[in-house]
Amino acid sequence: MSAESTPSRPGKRRRGLRAAAWTAVGVVALGGAGAGYLYVKLNGNIESLDIDRILGADRPEKADNGSENILVLGSDTRSGDNGKLGGGADGGSARSDTAMIVHVHEGRKKASVVSLPRDTVVDRPECTGADGVTHPAASGVMFNSAYATGGAACAVKTVESLTGLRLDHYLEVDFTGFQKLVDELGGVEVTTGKDIDDPDSHLRLEAGTHRLDGAQALGLVRTRHGVGDGSDLGRIQLQQAFVKALVRQVEEVGVLTHPKKLYDLADTATKAVTTDSDLGSVNSLMAFANGLRDITPANMHMITLPVRYDPADGNRVLVRETEAGQVWDALRKDDPIPGSVTRNTAKGGAKDVVDTA
Repeated sequence: MSAESTPSRPGKRRRGLRAAAWTAVGVVALGGAGAGYLYVKLNGNIESLDIDRILGADRPEKADNGSENILVLGSDTRSGDNGKLGGGADGGSARSDTAMIVHVHEGRKKASVVSLPRDTVVDRPECTGADGVTHPAASGVMFNSAYATGGAACAVKTVESLTGLRLDHYLEVDFTGFQKLVDELGGVEVTTGKDIDDPDSHLRLEAGTHRLDGAQALGLVRTRHGVGDGSDLGRIQLQQAFVKALVRQVEEVGVLTHPKKLYDLADTATKAVTTDSDLGSVNSLMAFANGLRDITPANMHMITLPVRYDPADGNRVLVRETEAGQVWDALRKDDPIPGSVTRNTAKGGAKDVVDTA
């Protein structure tokens, strides 16, 4: 895949940021005369989008303190193969069902992750999509409308407008890619403290320890009505817990000592992701992933954007501006996020459903 602007396939979904990127190191373990062919094959799997070219120069300044910000996006399209995995119909349109800002601190041993609720009311700036169409600004719209309006480029533009932070990279993983990646890992082990029964995500789990296959893992990160207060905030808490479990599984699977397993995982991961053009090659992904390999679940501080429920519509949330400003200031300075910012935020009630220890 060229590092130039190749429009993303609709419905790319990206949830195991570190898992998807880190497995690209597999190509270096293969060696031998076939390595060139395998490199070309893996390289051809990757789709990329030239975000810098699309957005132009009107963006926040890049940080000069050694940190990086990565936008991890997911979309809930029902089109194509993803339609077999999603619930409901949306005519094939796509929205950013999952969004996380991953801030990698200087030294690359710690990360701060801020989940952005898709139902957050925001002001969407004017933005141009990958197809060259410019979309007018809109006030008081849901955050996930940015992706539905102009794809990843408009989502990046909206997040940069909301936070004042420069996003250095973005990654996506679609429904089918996410499911196959988990299956290729041999499943992911999680421990649930409560029963989960959500007919919409088709997930039923009794309290206890489970090794989830790809379909069950997808159900878990999409579950909302079976846990907590039934809101998107509860689903975010499940997603954050699963990301930690996924990172732990990648560390434990031992693929570096099994070249065939390593290649299979790298093949699946590179087919699953769409990236910005700076990460649009195996070499770039490999370097990026190597920079994340020392970040353990214990060194990932995960929060949800400080919000409150919209009194006019309980299905929407409003940004708590003071606390959110403290989050963005901390990331801009590469400081830890203050614990006080989440004290009064709406929670979702699902924090203890999946054990993150």
